[in-house]
Amino acid sequence: MAATHLCRAKPVLALLAAILVLLAAPSVARAEPDEEGGTKTLRAQLESAAKGHVQAKQKLQASKARQVKLKAALQQAQAKADELSVRVQEIAGRSYRQGRLTTVSMLLNSASPDALMERMLSLDQMAQVDGHALVGYRDAVSTAEKATKAIALEIKEQDNQVKVMAKRKQQAENALAAAGGGAVAGGFVNANSPLAKAAPRNSDGSWPGERCTIDDPTTGGCVTPRLLNAFRQAQSAGFKRHTSCFSQRSSGEHPLGRACDFSSAPGGFENSDATGDDRTYGNNLAAYFVHNAERLGVMYVIWYRQIWLPGSGWRSYSGSGSASAAHTNHVHLSML
Repeated sequence: MAATHLCRAKPVLALLAAILVLLAAPSVARAEPDEEGGTKTLRAQLESAAKGHVQAKQKLQASKARQVKLKAALQQAQAKADELSVRVQEIAGRSYRQGRLTTVSMLLNSASPDALMERMLSLDQMAQVDGHALVGYRDAVSTAEKATKAIALEIKEQDNQVKVMAKRKQQAENALAAAGGGAVAGGFVNANSPLAKAAPRNSDGSWPGERCTIDDPTTGGCVTPRLLNAFRQAQSAGFKRHTSCFSQRSSGEHPLGRACDFSSAPGGFENSDATGDDRTYGNNLAAYFVHNAERLGVMYVIWYRQIWLPGSGWRSYSGSGSASAAHTNHVHLSML
């Protein structure tokens, strides 16, 4: 009987032993990334700088496009004015030679009533042609003058936006320097990065304002349509490892549905620096987002102690402490 009880107890003892082994073994931490390794002030400055740069660049591009159209209109107006100037000179010369025609002068120079009527009709037709020519010339000259003034204003607008872009670039670099980073970094580039499907823009080329209105496929929260597009495009490009987007935090883009953290390890966020294949995965993913920044509406990318910002490129990022804070275990993506 005792032997029977002993046999029945062996499986239970084996299970208990296995549990004790698991509890005693060192565990791999897979906690969600923390507050991105930076202060609330730093994140606000980076957001302001990135958005300001992108908006100024869009205005600059729009101004250049308008200037191209204005130059084309100016050339057409000048060509029309040059073409009509010959006709205008002919009208002016004839008026000078013949003077103003009156009913008496037409009667004196007419041999018969029929000749008088024929001459009157001829003069009326000529007057109509002359009138159209003069109006066309006046309009062409006016259009050319307006186009010239508009081009001058566009050049001024472009100069202003270039200054704004330079100011925003300096703002970002100053904010990073104040946090102990900001030095020019090697960055992550991959010439073979595929092109993503572009997110929708406004008719003027600007990015539409979006709110956290779409269900987040990675959490129980929400994301913006632009972030969802970026997430899906990354997956289509082969970047399918664990990702977490929406989360409740004190600041930043995650609680607004405008940011995602992409784990470099297949199983989740490990509390250690990515190495080998995991680091290559992160390098390629960071490069993918930068390569498609203008198509997707990327505000900034952080990976392996470096941050990419529009206008500044890759800069050192001084996140320290855990692997999550230093962004050595995940790629952070923030969207406009």
